[in-house]
Amino acid sequence: MQKLQRHLGLFDVYVICTGAMFSSGFFLLPGLAAAQAGPAVILAYFLAGLLIIPSVISMAELCSGMPKAGGGYLFIERSLGPFAGTVGGLTTWIALNFKTAFTLVGIGAYLTLLADVPIQTLAVALAIFFTGLNIFGVKEALGFQKILVISLLAILGLFVVQGFYRVVDLGMVGVHQQKFSPFMPFGIHGTLSTTAFVFISYLGLTKVATLAEEVERPSRNIPLGMFLALGSTTLIYMLGIYVMVAVVDPEILSEDNTPVATAADEVMGWLPWSLGFMLIMVAAIAAFVSTANAGLLSSARYPVALARDHVFPKPLAKIGRFQTPTRAVILSAAIIVLMIIFLPVEDLAKMGSATQLILFILLNAAVIIMRSSGIKAYQPGFRSPLYPWVQVGGILICLVLLIELGWEPFLFALGLALLAGLWYLFYVRARVQHDAAIDRVFGKRPEGRDPLEDEIAAMVRDSDESRAG
Repeated sequence: MQKLQRHLGLFDVYVICTGAMFSSGFFLLPGLAAAQAGPAVILAYFLAGLLIIPSVISMAELCSGMPKAGGGYLFIERSLGPFAGTVGGLTTWIALNFKTAFTLVGIGAYLTLLADVPIQTLAVALAIFFTGLNIFGVKEALGFQKILVISLLAILGLFVVQGFYRVVDLGMVGVHQQKFSPFMPFGIHGTLSTTAFVFISYLGLTKVATLAEEVERPSRNIPLGMFLALGSTTLIYMLGIYVMVAVVDPEILSEDNTPVATAADEVMGWLPWSLGFMLIMVAAIAAFVSTANAGLLSSARYPVALARDHVFPKPLAKIGRFQTPTRAVILSAAIIVLMIIFLPVEDLAKMGSATQLILFILLNAAVIIMRSSGIKAYQPGFRSPLYPWVQVGGILICLVLLIELGWEPFLFALGLALLAGLWYLFYVRARVQHDAAIDRVFGKRPEGRDPLEDEIAAMVRDSDESRAG
């Protein structure tokens, strides 16, 4: 079986995670969220970042224990079995493509402030551009990603610094206090429902798990990269939204689809030639583009893992001449383009979030199953603290957030799961016959050599050899 090369370091992991989180979460959602929570939107973003931590911890442990391409699919399949793996893998892959398509279309919300741009045409062109980047090499795609993320963080840093200067040093302290009172006008329920709404802002954090096979020292670099990205992104979210609430009229903010651009007029308007506005436009486009690029980079690894396990046709696992999964990249990109052309992608952001929450529930359960299975080769370099309470808490958090999202997103995720289940029954079941860690929990151990034990040992050995080399 062909292997992907390990050449991604800590900064690469950080860039992928950070680039996957910034876009709609910062540049589109704050206004809509403020309409539901008022000034407490800042608290909602903080809570959302806090509530994803249990699932991030579980994902980090699974990545360091089974560092192979496939991410959530691989972990669920090896722990809960082929049926759960097929359902989890297919639904997550489809949802990830939906969110990537949504991000590409979302670029138009800011570009229309500059010119009359055909949004669909631009989104398709960008999808084709990213396809080429991801075919010709992960390093090339990540080189572009690094430029985008560094530019984005620099501009947002300037926006935050100028925002605080505007509030503190230019006599707006009294106005600022008025805009934050009452802090929670819609009560605790309004804040909690808004927390569920903005939770989608952090979901890109775990995309890097699909690239675990390409990360050097995954036991160190994946957990550390994810937590550094989560910390810095949460800080920028809170500080940036604080500035938006402080300087923009509440009625305007609650109806604004480009809240950062509106706030930039207030805090960076002193710059000549509308430079402040233009910088925010550059940051917004960089954010959307980096999220879309990270989305395609990650989603293309799902068909590889699925094909290796015969869930998809075997040719999709083939690695191309540039050491990238060329066919899988093209398949994911083709689906994204079809979604852009034929589907109202903007309405499906919540649907993708519901699917991701279900995936998080399964991942938290996977850690409990793997720890309870007695598989000796499962020795993750990063182990979840406070096990199993972190995992139980992660499951309960995701269930509460699913309820807060409403029935429509939940039914969408359920429909995807049903289609994936049918795919398993009519295509996968006859081709895939092996046990999983959950079988060992219930005392069903294979006689003689243990294939799952050997496979996990090989994953870890490959990771160790890469580190030694």
